Amino acid sequence: MIGLISATAAGAAARDRLAAAWPERTRVYEGPVGDAVRRAFAECEQLVCFLATGAVVRLVAPLLGDKAADPGVVCVDEGGRFAVSLVGGHGGGANELAREVGGLLGAEPVVTTATDSVGLPGLDTLGFPFEGAVATVSRALLDGEPVALETELPWPLPPLPTAPQGSYTIRLTDRDIAPGDREVLLRPPSLVVGVGSSKGAPVDEVLGLVEDALRDAGLSVRSVAELATVDAKSAEPGIVGAAERLGVPLVTYSAEELAGVEVPNPSVAPLAAVGTPSVAEAAALVGGGELLVPKRKSGARPAMATCAVVRRSGRGRLAVVGLGPGARDLLTPRARAELRRASVLVGLDQYVDQIRDLLRPGTRILESGLGAEEERARTAVAEARAGHAVALIGSGDAGVYAMASPALAEASDDIDVVGVPGVTAALAAGAILGAPLGHDHVSISLSDLHTPWEIIQHRVRAAAEADLVVTFYNPRSRGRDWQLPKALAILAEHREPTTPVGVVRNASRPDESSRLTTLAALDPATVDMMTVVTVGNTATRNIAGRMVTPRGYRWQEGDR
Repeated sequence: MIGLISATAAGAAARDRLAAAWPERTRVYEGPVGDAVRRAFAECEQLVCFLATGAVVRLVAPLLGDKAADPGVVCVDEGGRFAVSLVGGHGGGANELAREVGGLLGAEPVVTTATDSVGLPGLDTLGFPFEGAVATVSRALLDGEPVALETELPWPLPPLPTAPQGSYTIRLTDRDIAPGDREVLLRPPSLVVGVGSSKGAPVDEVLGLVEDALRDAGLSVRSVAELATVDAKSAEPGIVGAAERLGVPLVTYSAEELAGVEVPNPSVAPLAAVGTPSVAEAAALVGGGELLVPKRKSGARPAMATCAVVRRSGRGRLAVVGLGPGARDLLTPRARAELRRASVLVGLDQYVDQIRDLLRPGTRILESGLGAEEERARTAVAEARAGHAVALIGSGDAGVYAMASPALAEASDDIDVVGVPGVTAALAAGAILGAPLGHDHVSISLSDLHTPWEIIQHRVRAAAEADLVVTFYNPRSRGRDWQLPKALAILAEHREPTTPVGVVRNASRPDESSRLTTLAALDPATVDMMTVVTVGNTATRNIAGRMVTPRGYRWQEGDR
């Protein structure tokens, strides 16, 4: 819960905007400011104070205890210009909260945490349990000291400016080892513990069995992602209690699902009891992985619990990111977040140049020139399969004449794929021209490099006959100068010569240009590959120099 505190009418107005936007996340604290801050500090995970920073410092200073447990505090000035991460930037989540508040209120987030200020992710904010010298290794990263990254199993990580060797180390491991003086251990959620038990098995027996099995195998309990069992044991107190005390979810599967899993140690006892020859091993293995600890019984007499441990590698992540038409302010916040999250960036060299300054230090860039689209798709998928967090970029929307389709043709279900939409060239051009896409419309690429002209011509004719507004991508190049005239001629068979046509070059970029002409007057020689051509339908009109296609036809009938 986020506590909201204000002292003036101006502060209350901004406070109420936040409360209205996040009704489930926030609680307004009324009354004297000192009392409100003390109550919120004790009851909430985070605070947003619409007060002067000096006042908030004096109010929260006596309340501070442990930075790992204190709530994060964000201070917003009464003018709503700045959202300052004041306390608990990482541990309390104040840095991210300041960005969220800033985005909602139109305030500038102010984050002074050293790693965040230079674009480095904090080692304590990566989402993994961690151990070791976080401050020491973080300082080494900030100072440009060589810090080695040792990943003992594939797992997607954000970019880190690490070196092959160094006197400082970041180690991703699920082994039960102690960190060195200059080392940080990151604990990935790689271990799945399958458990079975007799009815009434004590929680201490189940938990003790799990902890003993992990310790004897040299595995860290902090890397346990979940306990898994059969549906029939979903409410068994000993298993439920063990999951709660480990702080992990309990995942259950049907006996039929578990019976279909091949295991090394099946037994007739669970088959008779719950309908599957294996509970612990099968529940651990149902999602795949390497069996590290085969079925093991507890030491009680009689033994009432069994467990098995499986290691699963992290699934690589491929984000297919649309950068929009080129203007920085048309790059979506989600796209920015994915660019900063990816440790590997794959893209066309000229598109990489557009967003290079947004990448975090340590991002590995794999760029290539025009014509290498399929190779870029294969490279991005291969990097994701190797366990990396990958961003594959394209202009406009990556799913529209861009990289999503070749990448997804290569990808299988062994990686996670995320699509990040972008503003397309057709939409950017439409906004410049007016409202040409107000009714049904279609986009057609005139490039015959991948599609035979006979098929393109058929599609143009179908759009003409259906009276659709048509946006032509890739309309003309030096080697393809005849397709656009032929396409316009097909449209002219079904539309008046005065039909409005919009021509936009480099939409949203510094050298953007646009003009509104007609089907008869358009000179194809003035069009190139950087141009989008939008041809109206029979209802499209030039209204005050803007291209407008009405949402319906009826409204024009009275004007004729």
